[in-house]
Amino acid sequence: MSDVRKLERIARTIRLDIVQMVGVGQRGHLGGSCSIADVVTALYFSKMRHKPENPFWPDRDRFLLSKGHAALVQYAALAECGYFPKEEMKNVKRCGSALQGHPDLKSTPGVEANTGSLGQGLSIACGIAAGLRIDGRDCHVYCIVGDGELAEGQIWEAAMAASAFKLDNLVAILDRNRLQATGPIVQRFNTNPLPEKWRAFGWHVLEINGHDMAAILAALDAVDSIRGQPKMIIAQTIKGAGIAFAENRAEFHNVMLDAAQFEAACAMLGSDTGKGDNR
Repeated sequence: MSDVRKLERIARTIRLDIVQMVGVGQRGHLGGSCSIADVVTALYFSKMRHKPENPFWPDRDRFLLSKGHAALVQYAALAECGYFPKEEMKNVKRCGSALQGHPDLKSTPGVEANTGSLGQGLSIACGIAAGLRIDGRDCHVYCIVGDGELAEGQIWEAAMAASAFKLDNLVAILDRNRLQATGPIVQRFNTNPLPEKWRAFGWHVLEINGHDMAAILAALDAVDSIRGQPKMIIAQTIKGAGIAFAENRAEFHNVMLDAAQFEAACAMLGSDTGKGDNR
C-alpha cells in the first residue's frame, strides 16, 4: 500500500507538471495527458525496466505513446525520472527545444519513436516487439493508444499483425476517456464494443479503472503470464482527471488556460507556487 501511495503522489506531481507546461495563454493538450497520467506513472516508476542515465540500454522495456498529442505526460514522466533536467519543461514546444509538440526520438532522451500522426504508434510497437523477439531479448513493449484513435484503420491492421505473429511481448493500453477533441466518441465514430472487438482480433483483454493505481499495477503484472497473444488493457479514464473544472469536458482536450484556471489547477494538484510564466 505504501508503494501505491507513493505512485499516487508521483502521478499528482506529473499532472502538476502537465499544467505548468501548458501554462497561461498558449494551447496545450491538457485533457488527454491527465487522463493517462496514472498509467504512465505505473509504467515508468514501477513496471518498466529502463535506465535514465542510459536511454539506449539494449535490455530496456520500450514505451510508445501512439496518441502523441499527449506528449506532455511523457515529458513529465521522463523529467521526473531524470532523463533530462526538469528546467527543460519550461521550453516545451519552443523552436529548438528538446520537447516538441509531439514525441521526437531525435530530440528527447527516452522517446522511442516519433508519434502523433494517429494510428501509427501501434504498428511501430509491433515492429519493435517483433525485432526484440528476433534478437532474443526479454523486453516488453508498452503502447498507449487513444480511444478516438481507434477510428484509424491502421490500428486494426496492427492488431491483426500482432495477433498473427503472436507478439506476447506487446502490451497495448487503451486510454478510454470517451472524448475526443470535438465531443463524445460515440457521436463521432463509434468503435464500440471494444473488449469484444479486441478479443475477436486475437488479443488477451483486461478492463480496469485507469485511475486505480493498485488495479493498474495488478493488470500490468497479470498480463506477464499470458503467452502466445498480444495483450490489451482497456483503462477506463476521465479526460482532464485531477482537475475538477476540466474533467469530462471535450473543450479541455487542447486548451488555452487563463490565469485563474491555471492557478486553480495548480492549487488542486497541491501547489501554491504556480506561475504562468513558464512558457
